[in-house]
Amino acid sequence: MSELFLIVGLGNPGSQYSQTRHNAGFWFLDALYKQTATGTGNGDAGLRLQAKVSAEIYRARVYARDCIFAKPVVFMNHSGQAVRALLDYYKVNTENLLVAYDDLDLPPGTARLKKGGGHGGHNGMRDIFRHLDSTDFLRLRIGIGHPGFKDAVTGYVLSRPPADQEQKIMHSIGDAIAVMPDLLAGNVSKATKDLHTGDESPTN
Repeated sequence: MSELFLIVGLGNPGSQYSQTRHNAGFWFLDALYKQTATGTGNGDAGLRLQAKVSAEIYRARVYARDCIFAKPVVFMNHSGQAVRALLDYYKVNTENLLVAYDDLDLPPGTARLKKGGGHGGHNGMRDIFRHLDSTDFLRLRIGIGHPGFKDAVTGYVLSRPPADQEQKIMHSIGDAIAVMPDLLAGNVSKATKDLHTGDESPTN
């Protein structure tokens, strides 16, 4: 496939947030970059700030697909600003967009692909909805678990998970990366099925 594909990981910029649950989308993008950059000829290039799109980006041929990896440098609740700018600047249709983000409704160790649907109360996704004409794009939901009651959510997502949960989250990210070749080849149904049957948690 020749069309440019945009992969956006959601999170908050700054070292104080880098290890927090809310940055699971960044963790996914970083892991995907580390796994795929080798052999592209740009392995040491890293993600570079592109101020005009409010994001750090990396462009390369990945699994035979021309891709842009992007991490917004605006805070989570302004993610839509960056995603809109990326789509416009690189002339990408929403059908070639994947957004990866943390999900309270899934347990650590579980990742789910879906296309379309609601924002699930996620602040970053809510802002993306405000800025896009269509919400019919791919999402990768990375489970971080729920603290149990609503008042604890902010502190929970902005804190680092214990080691066992972090290991499970990273394992689910690895599972998601394993299905990226199919997803980028346009085999979304196969990628979804393989991801959803590849972990120990029931489909959500």
